[in-house]
Amino acid sequence: MLTNLEKSKIAIIGLGYVGLPLAAAFAEKFKTIGYDIDSKRVGELQKGHDRTLEVGDDQLKSVLVASTLDLEEKGSGLLVTDAVGPISLANIYIVTVPTPTDKHNRPVLTPMLRASEAIGKVLKRGDVVIYESTVYPGVTEEECVPVLERVSGLKFNEDFFAGYSPERINPGDKEHTVTKILKVTSGSTPEVAEYVDQLYKAVITAGTHKASCIKVAEAAKVIENSQRDINIAFVNELSKIFNLLGIDTQEVLEAAGTKWNFLPFRPGLVGGHCIGVDPFYLAQKAQEVGCHPEIILAGRRLNDSMGKHVATETIKHMMRKDLKVIDTKVLILGFTFKEDCPDVRNTRVIDIYNELRSFDIDVCVYDPWADPAEVKHEYGIEVSNGGAKPNLEDYSAIILAVAHKEFKSWSIQKSDNQVVFDVKSVLGKGKVDARL
Repeated sequence: MLTNLEKSKIAIIGLGYVGLPLAAAFAEKFKTIGYDIDSKRVGELQKGHDRTLEVGDDQLKSVLVASTLDLEEKGSGLLVTDAVGPISLANIYIVTVPTPTDKHNRPVLTPMLRASEAIGKVLKRGDVVIYESTVYPGVTEEECVPVLERVSGLKFNEDFFAGYSPERINPGDKEHTVTKILKVTSGSTPEVAEYVDQLYKAVITAGTHKASCIKVAEAAKVIENSQRDINIAFVNELSKIFNLLGIDTQEVLEAAGTKWNFLPFRPGLVGGHCIGVDPFYLAQKAQEVGCHPEIILAGRRLNDSMGKHVATETIKHMMRKDLKVIDTKVLILGFTFKEDCPDVRNTRVIDIYNELRSFDIDVCVYDPWADPAEVKHEYGIEVSNGGAKPNLEDYSAIILAVAHKEFKSWSIQKSDNQVVFDVKSVLGKGKVDARL
C-alpha cells in the first residue's frame, strides 16, 4: 500500500549538484532527509553553505532543520546527515549519486549499488525507491532492484516499488533550475508511475512527462546527452577541417545559422559529468546486445581529441612567430568544465595542460572559480584562483579555455611576442591568433 503523498517523507541519497537542489525543492513542501557519505560536505551544508553554489545560502538556511524532532514538529524542511539511521523515517527514497566511468570508459555502477544497499537496510513495505542517476536502459530493474530485494528481504512490486526520473540539472545555470525544467517520470507499475508523477508535480513547476516504463525513461535520459555530444563532435570536426582550409569556423556557422532550421551548436571542449560520460553508458549496453555504436563512439573520440588539438595549434602559432617553445611559459585561463561554475569534474582543459607539458612548457593555470585543493586532489596540478591576476605579458601564449565573465573584461590581445588562442570564441577575431 502506497503512502498518501501528503504524508510522504522523502530521503535524498547523494547531496551533490543534483541531489541538493532537489532536496531543497522538496523540503519546501515535504519532510525531507538529505543523506551523503561525505562528512565534510554534510558539515558545510549543516552550516548553510553549498560550495557548488547550486543552492544559495539563504535558500538553504530557510529549509534546514537541526534534528528529526524539529523535522516532525515543523511539518516540512530539510535534515542533512551522514548517518544512515534518519533515512529510515522516509517512505520515498530518491537516489542522486554519480554514475562515472573508469579509465577504460566503462560504466561504474558502484555508487548506485552502494546507495541501494544502504536503502535496503531500512526499506519497508509500501516504500518507493526512485533513481535519478543517468544509466543505460535496464539498470534500475536489472541491477539496483535485486540489491534492494537481497538486502531488505522484501519482494519487488509486492512489498516495495521503484521509479526512475532522470535528472536534468545544468550546473551553473540560474535560469533553468530544477523546478523549472520539465521532468520525465516513470514507475514499476501503472499505479506507481502515477504516484511518482504526482510527487514530482508537487514541486516541478515546469510540469512532467510520464514515460510508459522505467526503461523508456532511462533511455530518454542517456540519449539527451549523447545527441548533444554527437552534434558538438560534428562542429568540432568542421573546425578542424576549416582550420586546414584557412576558413574561420565561427563565420561559417554564423552564415549557415541564417537558415531557420540550422542547429546552433558551437565547437569546444566537451567535459563535465554528463555529456562527456553518458554516451559510454549507452555504448556499453549496445555492445552487450551485439550492436557496435559507431556514431556514438566516433563522436566521443573526436570530442576527446580537442584538448590536444588546441595545444598543438597553439604551439604551431608560436613557431610561426619564431617564439621559444621548450621551457617557455603558457597561461591557461579557466579550468572548470564550463563558464561561471566551480565544477571541475571531467574537465577537458586537463588535456590541453598535459599536451603542453609534453613539450616541456611551463604551464600556469588561473581560474577564479576552481577550488585549488579539489583540482590538486583530482588532477595533481596547481591552479591559482585568487589574489592578483596574472601578468599577461609574462607568457608566450595565452589560451582562453573557459569563458568566465571575469576573463571577458581583461585586455587580452595578440602581439608579435604572444599567441592568443580563444577556445570559446568570445574575444573577437581581431584580438586572437586562433579560435575554434
